[in-house]
Amino acid sequence: MVVVLALATAAVMLVEGVAAAREPAAPVVPGTPCSATAVACVDLVGLRAWLFEEGQVLRGPVPISIGAGGEARTPAGRFRVEWKNRDHVSGESGGPMPFAVFFAPGGIAFHEGNLQTKSAGCVRLSREEASAFFDHLQVGDEVQVHDDPAPA
Repeated sequence: MVVVLALATAAVMLVEGVAAAREPAAPVVPGTPCSATAVACVDLVGLRAWLFEEGQVLRGPVPISIGAGGEARTPAGRFRVEWKNRDHVSGESGGPMPFAVFFAPGGIAFHEGNLQTKSAGCVRLSREEASAFFDHLQVGDEVQVHDDPAPA
């Protein structure tokens, strides 16, 4: 009886795993490297970002500045907005980080900053764009950061 129950449980788990593996991936939002599940999208190669609403481009592409590389690189991956602070000051450098939206480990955030220089890993935006990202993004929203070329 125990063996039959264990086999039945394993079969259900296998079927559920196969079903989950067959679920279609969310479509890529045209002109971006990100899927429709994202609320914010970052293209590290093209140095641009977007805001999405329900799988549609709401804002962008907008120019960005990113990390200098090495220890100061901007990480690629899928993240979630962790927290926000309109008037944040960096604990590392003491520099201002207005409209900070934190989304990746190590204090990586979207925030207002100089687009002509590299950051310590954050995604810098113009004041207008940083304010828009701050207002639109909510804790828990998905942020996708890609280091592969976006489709044309």
